[in-house]
Amino acid sequence: MNHLLYIVWGPSETAFHLGPLAIRWYSLCWLIGLALGYLLMKRLYKEQKIADAKFEPLFIYIFVGVLLGGRLGHCLFYEPEYFLSSFEHFVEMIVPMRHLADGSWKFVGYQGLASHGGVIGMLIGIYLYCRNTGVGGWVVLDNMGICSGITATFIRLGNLMNSEIIGKVTDVPWAFIFERVDQYPRHPGQLYEAIAYACFFLIIYMVYRKKGPETVGSGLYFGLCLTLIFTFRFLIEYTKEIQEAFEAGLPIDMGQILSIPFIAIGLWAMRRSRRVNKVDK
Repeated sequence: MNHLLYIVWGPSETAFHLGPLAIRWYSLCWLIGLALGYLLMKRLYKEQKIADAKFEPLFIYIFVGVLLGGRLGHCLFYEPEYFLSSFEHFVEMIVPMRHLADGSWKFVGYQGLASHGGVIGMLIGIYLYCRNTGVGGWVVLDNMGICSGITATFIRLGNLMNSEIIGKVTDVPWAFIFERVDQYPRHPGQLYEAIAYACFFLIIYMVYRKKGPETVGSGLYFGLCLTLIFTFRFLIEYTKEIQEAFEAGLPIDMGQILSIPFIAIGLWAMRRSRRVNKVDK
């Protein structure tokens, strides 16, 4: 096999050190994605004349919801046989540590976050936020629909830096050889998703700029975001390796199964937005 034909990929998982603390690329990408989403959401709130005091708590609700939802989603959707097998493993779902064979614990960070679980956690966080602040739920959902694509882009770039969620073996000229995995050229599924999510973000944001802030709250942007992202997620799974062995016996993999409800919700939200806009006219 001529490795010169492909992109050999094996960067360090560590971006830099702060004294004894190693900052991983994955964590850094998450932080960049969340920071950009935060700044854009703040701008949207200002354009829509929503009080600053109601914006400030939103980031905490979203951050905690996405982190806990993504972590629990990975553990329960993809590795339930491990995390539910003992009390120590159950604790690993919550704390960023691994229980070792000698009985000690090692800090490893959160290794495994599922996007579907993250969305569920985000929706729960939004529900609690709206209940406690009085901001309309559809307004928050639409604003999240406008912002989410940019955050999702950087999360998938983090997966690329970690050489995880790899694609199937292929001979396309842009294939990556993930050195930490094996020596086979594979589809860079993480990069496909990152590029797609960046494009979806630009599309949704341009629609928002054209239609204006008064259309936020109809469900259009939330529905468009879910439909675009999870339809693409369903299709891109055909280029990716299964994440867990049990998926080999399924007609479609777990990522596709979990995408279907989100596509349905997205289509329903867009249909709802048409009814709302007709009533407003």
